[in-house]
Amino acid sequence: MNMSKKEQESSNGSPSQTQRDQQEAINRTFDQTRNNIKKTVNEAQKGISDYTQQVTSTQERTLEIARDIADNYIESQKEIINSFNQSIWTPYVENVVNRTSAFPAVFSPSRAEVYGNTLTNIVDNFVTATRLANKTVFTNAELINTSLQQARNNFREFSKIGVTAVKNINQTANEFATIGMSAVQSTLPAGKR
Repeated sequence: MNMSKKEQESSNGSPSQTQRDQQEAINRTFDQTRNNIKKTVNEAQKGISDYTQQVTSTQERTLEIARDIADNYIESQKEIINSFNQSIWTPYVENVVNRTSAFPAVFSPSRAEVYGNTLTNIVDNFVTATRLANKTVFTNAELINTSLQQARNNFREFSKIGVTAVKNINQTANEFATIGMSAVQSTLPAGKR
């Protein structure tokens, strides 16, 4: 049986021009897909820096607002207490103190200090809660990064398994084809081999 040149190339394992063209088209398609994915990821990464800046700005504003609220509250409390002391309370307390010497001043410096410490603790607790929330966010982000890295590693291993399996199948198919061609050629008469 006489084989054409193309059939001989195919049977010898050399790819035909059609096979090479198909392979090049497939490779171009995969390369284009890879480029599209890179472009999409690069655009998303540009957005991450904007998002990160927004989160940072929000956190900074939150702390500044907490400080401003505390400052305004403390200033208003100071004015209220001073006003109250001067207009109503001080004359009353002075009158009572004059009558009973054992009566302590209600808004004494030591009580104002306790009040101030209480306000400081409230603001400190708010700032601490904000820090804990930020740490929780960053810890979760780190866990997500670790999970994504693990997923990447697992996918690489699964891809290797798939490629190895296909290569083994291809090798086995080629061996069967070679064995089959040898068997066919051995059964042909000597003049037709």
